[in-house]
Amino acid sequence: MIQFASGRYRLLITRLWKLFLIGIVGIILYVLAVAVNFLWLFGGMPNLKALENPKSQEASTIYFNDGPQMGKFYLENRTPVDITQVSPNVISALLATEDARFMKHSGIDARSIARAISGLVTFKNTASTGGGSTLTQQTAKNLFDTREEVYEGILGKVPVVRLIIAKTKEWILAVRLERNYTKQEIIMMYLNTVSFGNNTYGIKTAAKTYFNREPWQLTVDESALLVGMLKNPSLFDPRIFETRARERRNVVLGQMKKYNFLTPDQFVLYKIRPVKLDFNVENQNTNKAPYFCAVVKDKLKNWIKQYNKENGKELNLYTSGLKIYSTIDSRMQRDAEEAVMTNMRDQQAKFYQQWRGRNPWVFRNASNAWQEMPNFIENSVKRTTRYKLLSAVYGDDKKAIWRELNKKVKMKVFTYANRRMEKDTTMSTLDSLRYYKRLLHTGFMSMDPTTGYVRAWVGGVNFKHMKFDHVSQGKRQPGSTFKPFVYLTALNNNYFTTCDRITDRPVVFAHGEDGNGGPPWMPKNSTGRYSGASLSLREALGQSVNSVSAQLIKKTKARPVLKTAADLGIDTTGFPANPTLCLGTADVSVLDMVAAYCTFANSGHRVEPILIYRITDKNDNELARFTLNAVQVISSQKAYDMLYLMRGATEEANGTAKRLATQYKLLENGSQIAAKTGTTSSFSDGWFMGITQNLVSGLWVGGDERSIHFKNIEFGQGARLAMPAWGMYMQKVFADKGLTKYKPAPFLKPNGYKVDCGGYYIDSAQRYIPPAIAPTEEEEILN
Repeated sequence: MIQFASGRYRLLITRLWKLFLIGIVGIILYVLAVAVNFLWLFGGMPNLKALENPKSQEASTIYFNDGPQMGKFYLENRTPVDITQVSPNVISALLATEDARFMKHSGIDARSIARAISGLVTFKNTASTGGGSTLTQQTAKNLFDTREEVYEGILGKVPVVRLIIAKTKEWILAVRLERNYTKQEIIMMYLNTVSFGNNTYGIKTAAKTYFNREPWQLTVDESALLVGMLKNPSLFDPRIFETRARERRNVVLGQMKKYNFLTPDQFVLYKIRPVKLDFNVENQNTNKAPYFCAVVKDKLKNWIKQYNKENGKELNLYTSGLKIYSTIDSRMQRDAEEAVMTNMRDQQAKFYQQWRGRNPWVFRNASNAWQEMPNFIENSVKRTTRYKLLSAVYGDDKKAIWRELNKKVKMKVFTYANRRMEKDTTMSTLDSLRYYKRLLHTGFMSMDPTTGYVRAWVGGVNFKHMKFDHVSQGKRQPGSTFKPFVYLTALNNNYFTTCDRITDRPVVFAHGEDGNGGPPWMPKNSTGRYSGASLSLREALGQSVNSVSAQLIKKTKARPVLKTAADLGIDTTGFPANPTLCLGTADVSVLDMVAAYCTFANSGHRVEPILIYRITDKNDNELARFTLNAVQVISSQKAYDMLYLMRGATEEANGTAKRLATQYKLLENGSQIAAKTGTTSSFSDGWFMGITQNLVSGLWVGGDERSIHFKNIEFGQGARLAMPAWGMYMQKVFADKGLTKYKPAPFLKPNGYKVDCGGYYIDSAQRYIPPAIAPTEEEEILN
């Protein structure tokens, strides 16, 4: 009997062993079947090439020319870092919480799986029980989404089976990762790819977002908070659920104590600390030069499209981790933004004061008085996206549309009143439109004429609330800043020289004369009077005398002026070929105007503005480098002639920019500045263009529409509306000892530069000297 029982026992053991071996073989065959996608049942796996180069969406970063980061372009805000750039506190918190046996297993931890199963059976789910997934498995899951449709086989349609197959693939990938990478590399793959909520991916971005720190600066409690968030970033968001996040942080600290990363005393110390955040989400509104970044983004997309086509690549601005090096100087950008903002605060205050109690959208009536434009806001709102969307919803039900437009809602609007430059308020769509239509706008650009590098770009007063870029997108009448192209045409065609004088007198263009299709036209001076004085071209341009510009274009005709402007880089498409050009009646951009004025400072070479000079991939391999494109379009002598004439604005007694010398003290230490102010009819646009030897800067200031402007020329002229920003900017540039290239200096005179004014010679200081005492060429060069 005992022998019979013993036989049955051995038989049972034998069968169990057979079942066990069959199970082992079955599991092995199953894993192999999944790995090779047997009969297409299980779906594909990432290949070895993909495994060697795991893909994750990496933000492309744009940098200032002098080094600092300017901003990012991303779908997922992620910037990878090396393990040497991460605080050991982060690593300790991660291992203690997510995978304490990470350094001992090879991708799959049987003990962790058993612990997870035990937790499910006993309904326990504590930090100590943990999950069955190792850190390597979680990394594999982050890098390769095995549940994507591209990896789905025939059995992937079955819900529970699909989950089992996905888990199996994660195990296989985990083992492969362990074979291909070191433990440190796997840790950083995880930390560089995991989400911390608020569109924040990777430890570097998380440290910056939540604590405004670099990852190597994170303290123990900060590291524990971030690692604790990984369980559920939304559930443990410290901004929204501070108590819950602190409790979760303390659980992580407890794990660190359990695995001897902290002493009991340290645990108690960090546990009682409050949660202190310095939260700042990075987005397009927080880029350092947001208007510039927005413009560059579109240009980069076009470049990437062409690059991929030519090189068979798949670069993506938002996911490829490109490094983009701009020509903007962070110091000059800061100076420009400060100068522009100071000026705009001042101008806006004056504007509010002048139109107190009245709406500023006006026109001149028959009595030559300012009259409010009827239904201005109602007509303006019909051009908005909001109105078009409501029309699509309500159709011809105008009452419903206007009811919605008058409905008040909570919103944030731009304001100069506080540091945040926004305020919470309750407004309707129409209220909001009335509010924003009262604001003045601006566009400022600064460019190095010798390199083509754009050094500063301010497209408006606040990108978050007003994204329209007034440097490249906006085009407005340039007023008298267009006159230098008229003067240059006259000099180029030898109708006049810098020695000539012209009388300030009325000039009439008959109907049909040079494209004048209207009634006879007689341009008026800004003063409304004609002095009858004989003015040099330098005095006339410096004082911006309209009658002299009219006489010049009457001689040169309009089409040659258009050609001159186009040669210098102005987009003259659609410009009227008529004499009104002499007063700047055709719309131009700040970008085009600054680039064109660079020709005068660069010895007659037209220079294409360079916004980006270099692009590399995430591994610093250079993909593109953009270099100077300069074309000689006028002679160096004529370019210097124009600088001499435009210096009249800053040096002549009645020059329109004389305050640059008297108030801003910019003509000291040998400095020379050529400049031109610009004001359009009804004072709708104020311009200022200024040239130094190595820097050309210009700006426009005005209302959102031409009907929104100051009442009179005292406030609405370019010298009052725009020039202060230029003056403050150059004060800052001149004062910066690090910007040595842009320090005060005279203009470089072309070799052999001489002007014969009826037997008189003009020296480098523009003094008229009789031939008997004129310096020799050698003396003049030394001078």
